[in-house]
Amino acid sequence: MSTNVTVDREGTVTGNTYDKYGSTNPVVRRLMAGFERNLDELFVKAGATSILDVGCGEGVLTHEWAARLDGGRIVGIDLDDPHLHEEWKTRTAPNLEYRVMKAENLPFADDEFDMATAIEVLEHVPDAAETLAEMARCAQRWILVSVPREPVWRVTNVARGAYWKSLGNTPGHVNHWSAGAFRKLLSNYGEVADLRTPFPWTMALVRVRD
Repeated sequence: MSTNVTVDREGTVTGNTYDKYGSTNPVVRRLMAGFERNLDELFVKAGATSILDVGCGEGVLTHEWAARLDGGRIVGIDLDDPHLHEEWKTRTAPNLEYRVMKAENLPFADDEFDMATAIEVLEHVPDAAETLAEMARCAQRWILVSVPREPVWRVTNVARGAYWKSLGNTPGHVNHWSAGAFRKLLSNYGEVADLRTPFPWTMALVRVRD
């Protein structure tokens, strides 16, 4: 939703830095209300006791979830970005830990967390299947994920006059899924227990296969 793009020290695009959670734009706020309501319902449905948050960004959701885990462990991971490091310092909790790492070959044990999450992350990673496989390995029960819904996302960008030269593709988005294609991908890692499509996203709660 922004033209500001973050790049890590290895030249990997990590996404835009637009604060959609704190936006005062009325259109963005309306869209985010639907996004947050659906995501929260899936979060409650999972009832997770510990969380690995892949691509935690500034830690907005990670910090919020830490307060709701009743002391349960939550680890947020993301790329090495000084801006993110500063934001992490403002969002701390006794049960919350931030680590700098990529999502491939995660240094966690099998089933170490009750749930693994990736909120607006998988569209950025070079190999989404590899990232999901690692998340499923580390999660004992659940995967909770969300991505932009295509082609709706790009059509919406074009309609508002953004990213015309790239046909509406947000900088840093290297993967694109319709709701059906995303469900098919997720079914490789477990049962899609609940799939939601708040405009213009797709989000899902997946029960990890034993």
